[in-house]
Amino acid sequence: MWRVIFLFGTLLALAFAIVKIQYYPALLLLPFLYYQVLGFYRIYRKMQDEVDQFVEAIHYRDFSRHFNANQGPEDIRTLRDGFNEINSTFKDVTKEKETQYQYLQKVLELVDTGILSYEIKSGDIIWMNESLKKILDVPYLKTIHSLAKRDQELYNQIAGLAPGERVISTIHREKSSLKVVLSATAFQTDQIHFKLIAFQNVNEALEETESKAWQKLLSIMTHEIMNSVAPISSLASTMQNRLIQFANETLNDPTGIVEDLNLGIETIRKRSEGLLKFTETYRNLNKITKANLSKVYISELFENLHRLMQPTFSQKNIEVSVILKEPLLTAELDVGLIEQVLINLILNAIDAVKNRPDPKIVFSAYTDSDHKLVIKLADNGYGMSEEVLDKIFVPFFSTRKNGSGIGLSLCKQIMRVHKGAITVQSKENEGTAFYLQF
Repeated sequence: MWRVIFLFGTLLALAFAIVKIQYYPALLLLPFLYYQVLGFYRIYRKMQDEVDQFVEAIHYRDFSRHFNANQGPEDIRTLRDGFNEINSTFKDVTKEKETQYQYLQKVLELVDTGILSYEIKSGDIIWMNESLKKILDVPYLKTIHSLAKRDQELYNQIAGLAPGERVISTIHREKSSLKVVLSATAFQTDQIHFKLIAFQNVNEALEETESKAWQKLLSIMTHEIMNSVAPISSLASTMQNRLIQFANETLNDPTGIVEDLNLGIETIRKRSEGLLKFTETYRNLNKITKANLSKVYISELFENLHRLMQPTFSQKNIEVSVILKEPLLTAELDVGLIEQVLINLILNAIDAVKNRPDPKIVFSAYTDSDHKLVIKLADNGYGMSEEVLDKIFVPFFSTRKNGSGIGLSLCKQIMRVHKGAITVQSKENEGTAFYLQF
């Protein structure tokens, strides 16, 4: 204000001197006028520089820049105070947003659901969490289109999934497959359209539900069959004894009726006992509910199995290899139950390679990327078709003529008791590999 008043006074005096034609005082006032205008110009330029610096800091989101409000003219100090306040507010807002982002990111990393976000037009992947990387068994994806090379079926389902839609899909990984529920939503920012896909792993839930359903069905079936067949078997045995007694008393059977009846009753008895034995076998599926865990060296487990099956391997000229990169690899498991699983898989492998010119079976064990123990049993047999692969763990299903269809179902139940899983990978005319994941 004092500057403005002083400038106004100088201009007034200069105008008065010019009007009165007093050029000498007017010339004396000109340096004062120049000095005052120059002062205004310098303040303006200084303020303009301060504003430019502030705009530059905002442009580059550099909210850490501080303007010294203790030096310079009073007008500049006030301006700097204002800039510092704005910077402080922006810094707080940015910090709050960063905290929220970090919090959301950590939450999404902790959940078991896989999350994928990508730009619809270009297909560029914006973000994917660790759970999705584990589900897909990939370390990184640049675009959604690169997924087509790994799993064309999954890619087609994701591309065709409408916002709000949910579908059950199968992810085909290198060593196993996985059932997931896919759900989608879409959003838009700055005229760019994005799609967000959630991958919910339902493999374990489906397997558990399926296992409980089979156990319940088997329990009902075995109960009903045994209740129905046991009286038939008992009655057939009684009738046969009475018939033999009658035949001994009469000692006369010219037409062979007694012999025919005896043969028929004997057949009924044998078939009834066979059915009872068959039913009793399937009851074993429901008996395994607990594992007696103990620390076991995998090398000793393989050695015992190899010693047990060596005569069969030699007899059938099967080449057996053991690959164990970690000799001291251990696990907490029930030795008896796991040996039962491995023997079952070995017998299946022996059957699979029986017509091969160079039959081979390979045992191996390792720790996967999730630090979980995996025992692998592979053969170079004739493999299995996709149709057979979908059914091999179903009770009563068997590809062998005299197979009971209980072996792999029992293996699956044993692995569930160990809180693990059994998976299979097979290609026709190439071979089969079973994975026991603990």
